[in-house]
Amino acid sequence: MHILRRALAALAAIVLILVAPAPAFAHDALEGSAPTSGATVASVPTEVRLDFSETPLGVGAEVRVTDASGTSWADGAPQVIDRSAHQKLRPGGPAGEYKVVWRVVSSDSHPIEGTLTFTATSAGSGAGTTPAAVPGASTSPSAAAGAEIQPSRPGTAQTPPAAPAVQSEQFPWIIVVFAVVAVGLLAALGIGARRRLARGNDGSEEG
Repeated sequence: MHILRRALAALAAIVLILVAPAPAFAHDALEGSAPTSGATVASVPTEVRLDFSETPLGVGAEVRVTDASGTSWADGAPQVIDRSAHQKLRPGGPAGEYKVVWRVVSSDSHPIEGTLTFTATSAGSGAGTTPAAVPGASTSPSAAAGAEIQPSRPGTAQTPPAAPAVQSEQFPWIIVVFAVVAVGLLAALGIGARRRLARGNDGSEEG
C-alpha cells in the first residue's frame, strides 16, 4: 500500500506540472512618438518616430503618413533603430492634419499596429516638390498647378514587405520528458512491488 500511495502521489505531481499554464508573453507596446498623437507642430517634420516598449523585429515594418487629401508623404521604408521605428518624410508637405498608420512585428514575432494623428500649422521645407500620390487618392488642380514633375526612376517603387508568418509554437519537449520520467518511475515502483510480494510469498512457503 505504501508503494501504491507513493506512485499515485508522484503521478499527481507530474500531472499538475504538465497542466500548469505556461507564462504568457506580452506583445510590444507603443510607448510614445514624435510628433505625439494629437499634437500640433509648427511645420511638417522631416520624420516620424515611433517608440516601443521593446525592440521590434527589423522586418515587416510599415509606416504610412498621409495628409488630409490622402497623399502619401512617407519617403522609403522605415528604419528600426533600438526600440524606435523611424519613418522619413518627403519635403514640401502642406499644412494641415496628418494620419500615421503603422505596423511592425513585435519582438515575440506577432504583428502589432496602430494609428495616430498630428497637425502642422505650416508647410514643410521644399514646398515645390510633388509628393507621391496614394493609389485612388485625387490631388486638387490647385495643388498640382506649377508643381515640379519628378522623373520616374526605375527600381525606386517600394512594395511594403509582407509581415512574416507568426512562428508556430515550439514542440513541447518538456511534456515528453515528464511523460518518460513518469513512465520510468511507475515501472520502477511496479518492479519493486513485485519483488516485495515475491519475497513475502517465499517467506510464507518456507514457514
